[in-house]
Amino acid sequence: METKNIMIVGVGGQGSLLASKLLGHLLLSQGYDVKVSEVHGMSQRGGSVVTYVRYGDRVCSPVIDLGEADFIVSFEILEAARWLPYLKKDGQIVTNTQQIDPMPVITGAAVYPEDLVAKLKASGAKVDALDCLALAEEAGSAKAVNIVLLGRLSHYFDLPEEAWMASLEANVPPKFLEMNKKAFRLGKNQ
Repeated sequence: METKNIMIVGVGGQGSLLASKLLGHLLLSQGYDVKVSEVHGMSQRGGSVVTYVRYGDRVCSPVIDLGEADFIVSFEILEAARWLPYLKKDGQIVTNTQQIDPMPVITGAAVYPEDLVAKLKASGAKVDALDCLALAEEAGSAKAVNIVLLGRLSHYFDLPEEAWMASLEANVPPKFLEMNKKAFRLGKNQ
């Protein structure tokens, strides 16, 4: 199998590192060679965070270059737009529609772009956008946006739900497990 590339992008504190850990665990459990690379950036200050997950028969490098991402999983819609040049021509974006104002918008030096989903689609990208925050809150916690996104991403993989659940069980503390399973299923069933 040729190497597949997934970029998980968001803003610091949204749970992208747990999402990449879960995805790496899942893919390893399915027999793939997996490389995960985390680039924290200014994550502690609400800055952009990106994680690369690469898998296949043999993966040599953890880094994804421009135009190589099969998937961009985005926790925030502006981050999907920021990382768009990394998406393959036939790649898929799975994004939360939530907007988190970056510092230039907060200070008034810039304006948050309007109609980003439409602009992403107009660029030729395949976009699967949903309100993951509302679904996470329905599951029991706004912090479960990451798991809702993984549930949505699962549509694009030919892997059994049981394998996804096993990765949740291996990586999520027991007291949060049922809530996260609910969040996954809410994202999956949209």
